[in-house]
Amino acid sequence: MLNLLVLRSKLKSFYGKYNVFIVPAVKFAFVLCALLLLNKNIGYMKMLKNPFVPVILSLICSVMPFGGICWIISGFMLMHIYAVSSEMTLVMVIFLMITALLYYGFQPGDSWILILTPMMFAFKIPYVVPVLVGLSCGMVSVVPVGCGIVLYYMLSYVKKNAGLLTNDAAMDITQKYMQMINGIVSNKTMLLLIVAFAVTIIVVFLIRNLSLDYSWIIAVITGLVALLVTVLAGDFLFGISVAVSPLLTGILIAAAVAVVYIFMVFNVDYTRTEYTQFEDDDYYYYVKAVPKITVSVPERRVQRMNRQKHTENEGKEQ
Repeated sequence: MLNLLVLRSKLKSFYGKYNVFIVPAVKFAFVLCALLLLNKNIGYMKMLKNPFVPVILSLICSVMPFGGICWIISGFMLMHIYAVSSEMTLVMVIFLMITALLYYGFQPGDSWILILTPMMFAFKIPYVVPVLVGLSCGMVSVVPVGCGIVLYYMLSYVKKNAGLLTNDAAMDITQKYMQMINGIVSNKTMLLLIVAFAVTIIVVFLIRNLSLDYSWIIAVITGLVALLVTVLAGDFLFGISVAVSPLLTGILIAAAVAVVYIFMVFNVDYTRTEYTQFEDDDYYYYVKAVPKITVSVPERRVQRMNRQKHTENEGKEQ
């Protein structure tokens, strides 16, 4: 355990020293991964599949805030979709504008969640998202997570129906839009996951802010149980088919990631908890203080033996 604490201190020290370089590097890797996933799954515009295009865009995004990064990735995605269907592109544009109005009007700053959520679905570990968001963000973050889920299923719809979207010239324009909207909105699995993720985020957020010992651990366990119960209830009550094995595996992975995250950002010693109270002219204050677990990184000292012997020999000669 001590070695892990020392490693944690070294990582924090390293980040504090080189964060000017680490943050752009992380943004570069994050955006590059998102663009490569888009090229792999809906890479319909050949020009954008050139390897230099994602790299150059990622370099530009590495020095931009996440709000700007979202718009660049959105433009990249829309260009791919436009190569398949202009009608679907319009639906996507309307959805993105609604997302911007819903979220950016309330709490801008968590734009990375809108990108991260579809990425985690693509990597088959989506249940990590609600747990980490509940631990690190607020309840308003339910909005970008829900929009990220919708975005993933919209992209899946484009991927599965690319042939129909391209070769439906004989269909009436109204029928085209109705078919696309029904294909997305009628997806019961998507709706169930939106509800389940929202419940998980709210449960984790509320419990981790309580004045309880091990509140973060309790929040993770309770949130994952709430997620499991919500998904299974949707399966039982509404006949929504959810594979149990990937669900349980994803929940275990989410728990493991949450434990690592808690160790890195909220490592405290509840055995040394202190309680105090004081007052001013208007209030009485009751304070619970929980100390953080910190260790000092051991310093290495190098002793030059040859130089010491050389000095002793000179003294003897004199």
